[in-house]
Amino acid sequence: MIKNYFTVALRNITRHKAYAAINIAGLAVGIAACLLLFIVVTYELSYDKFQPNYSRIYHVAAKIKSAEGDSYEEGIPYPAYDALRVQFPDVVTGALFQNYNCQVTALNTNDVNSFSNKKFIEKNTVFFSDANFFSVFRYEWLAGNAQVLKDPNMAVVTRKMAEKYFGSWQSAMGGLLKIDNTATVKIEGILDNAPQNTDFPIGVIASYETMKKYPDTYGYSDRWGSVTSSFQAFILLPQNVSVAAINKRLLSFSNEHYNANNKDIFKTYQFLRPLSDVHFNTRIGNLGDHVTSRTTLWTLSLIGIFIIIMACINFINLSTAQAVGRSKEVGIKKVLGGTKIQLFRQLMGETFVIVLTAVLLAAILAAVCLPYIKNIASIQEKVSLLNIPVALFILIVIIVVTFLAGAYPSFILSGFKPALALKNKITSANIGGISLRRSLVVTQFAISQILITGTIIAINQMNFVRGADLGFNKEAVLVLNSNVDSSVNERQPAFKQQLLAIGGVQSVSFSSDVPSSQSNSSGNFSYDHKPDEKFEVYRKMADEDYFKTYGLTIIAGRVYSKSDTLKEVVVNETLVKKLGVKTPQDIIGHELRVGGAWRTIVGVVKDFKTNSLRENIKPLVIGERNTRYYYTGIKLNTPQLNVVTRKIEATWNKFFPEYVYAPTFMDERINDFYEQESQLSLLYKIFAAIAIFISCLGLYGLVSFMAAQRTKEVGIRKVLGASVANIIYLFSKEFTALVIIAFVVAVPVAYYMMSNWLNNFAFRINITVWVFVLAIVLSVVIAWITVGYKSIKAAVANPVKSLRTE
Repeated sequence: MIKNYFTVALRNITRHKAYAAINIAGLAVGIAACLLLFIVVTYELSYDKFQPNYSRIYHVAAKIKSAEGDSYEEGIPYPAYDALRVQFPDVVTGALFQNYNCQVTALNTNDVNSFSNKKFIEKNTVFFSDANFFSVFRYEWLAGNAQVLKDPNMAVVTRKMAEKYFGSWQSAMGGLLKIDNTATVKIEGILDNAPQNTDFPIGVIASYETMKKYPDTYGYSDRWGSVTSSFQAFILLPQNVSVAAINKRLLSFSNEHYNANNKDIFKTYQFLRPLSDVHFNTRIGNLGDHVTSRTTLWTLSLIGIFIIIMACINFINLSTAQAVGRSKEVGIKKVLGGTKIQLFRQLMGETFVIVLTAVLLAAILAAVCLPYIKNIASIQEKVSLLNIPVALFILIVIIVVTFLAGAYPSFILSGFKPALALKNKITSANIGGISLRRSLVVTQFAISQILITGTIIAINQMNFVRGADLGFNKEAVLVLNSNVDSSVNERQPAFKQQLLAIGGVQSVSFSSDVPSSQSNSSGNFSYDHKPDEKFEVYRKMADEDYFKTYGLTIIAGRVYSKSDTLKEVVVNETLVKKLGVKTPQDIIGHELRVGGAWRTIVGVVKDFKTNSLRENIKPLVIGERNTRYYYTGIKLNTPQLNVVTRKIEATWNKFFPEYVYAPTFMDERINDFYEQESQLSLLYKIFAAIAIFISCLGLYGLVSFMAAQRTKEVGIRKVLGASVANIIYLFSKEFTALVIIAFVVAVPVAYYMMSNWLNNFAFRINITVWVFVLAIVLSVVIAWITVGYKSIKAAVANPVKSLRTE
């Protein structure tokens, strides 16, 4: 029986090749898109779940209450780590210090001082820690153990890094690494490679005691007021200890160590947040390369569900459009003894064959697109379709889509009365009416217009971000970075003079940070010999050419005089306003206490974007301090960019042969801020196109249904004098109305969704009415083009044929 169902199903599919091809194409594209989204979402949700104690690991974060509102801090002061271990002996506490953008040199043991030693810039894979970390997090050891990190100048590396530095992990054992041209460490342990879906991208871990030996390089301090987001603590809770109990004790811990001496300026309260929150909380950062909000994952999941629903709607419309042509077939089968349930099974069998074929094509499409998935998601490792979750997902899709797409058409077709079917009396009323199919088309176009609107808004916001006035000139500024020590300081003046001698180099500046970055350095301060202000001030250290190199505008006073230490400072407009000073000129000559000493304010710089456009401009102090000049900014003005950059590289290698020449341009660094938003914008474009494609197929199905139902009506109208244009208008006006109804449904949903997305930006576009006008115009034009083909075909048909009766 089942074999017979499939035989008949294949026969009917081959008989109606065009409809079958359209159905399969729509379902295949929809299922492939949904499958790719499933891979992205499940990958993001799997972060760090390979840890055996995943549910019991917590990050020690802090909530900071101030007059400016609540904020969050992921880092802890250095002395807090020891205090946590002493005051919380019933839990296991470990910590990591991330050495961001550092240089690692693989030393030749025969000549450790050779400049030919291999040098690498590691963005976020170098850490300092101790053995306690491996009591919280579990990794597989190929050689050595965690106890080697108890001593200074020791390190462990992953297999991947060992092979990168020394060719094989066996050769790496006992090898020497030099970190930031400062700390030389010996490799005494090898970790097996961990999965890449982790917020702990560990490549090298040097001992915590090593970091403490170089406080000037790594900022180690025993002050509780010195907090860096690079130093984070993690706790493994025993089975019998509750989070609430630890949080209660952390409240007392915070009051004892943080809040006793801050004079109510702000309060810091530490708390535990689960490891399951680390990858998804956009208010608190992590040590990985990105944070993905759960809202984003829900949005992606909804898009996938919508695409599948649209594909099913498309199938229903095409199946019911085809139903009129199959009415005699159903009537004959019923006369010959076929029951309703047998016909239902046969029709569901046809649907299953089509869905199965579509799934196979979808798997091929997904496999072809899989290597490019990194363009729309933060997946850098190879992913495969050959795994159990994907297999289960495909099985569920086959069952659900077969039921959603096939149940309604099968029920309607199997319910035809044989007398009506054989007399060719089946009409839209017998097929459940056209109202449902109109509703389905409205649903399809509402989803399409939501995605079209989202795409337009996302593109406009990203164009705004890329073209926004940042308050400084980001174009043609080459940025180099290195560590800072006394030797580097001594060479910087001569290096600067030789750079300025290169034709095409306009200016050069040394600084602790570029104008706009993801890093922040802040602290308490006092203005005009008054008590500490109730907000923090952010600091950048830079020489006197910083303002010229980056095109910053002084609106009052002057740039500070050349000096090696912080004596005079320039502040930004935001700080002037937050201090309640009426005009920028009024603050000139007053003093700030920052960094433990009083500094004279000599200038006010026009506000510039200190971070990404997601954040408000921060109150800022800029002053000189050459021991913090990690960055070299070089303003270029030349059409021969390649020639000039080669000369800069030669000059760098001459003065700093121990450092890697790793240039970046300022505009590229800023574009990196918005990698996830750019991916989301691209994703909207892709899925809006897919939604439009499926909607067009759905429209084609409905207009085919209507053309079949109204064949005689069209013939009569033509006999009575209707023109081709009249007939086209007859079909087009109805679909235009459906698109407009869909627009009314889509507008509030799209506005709500995209307003929430734009709220992630402190600087954003406004959603204007023209966005929605463009969306409806695009939708109407697409509908007209889709309907036009079938309408013209019906309009030019010979009325004699359409009026002929059997």
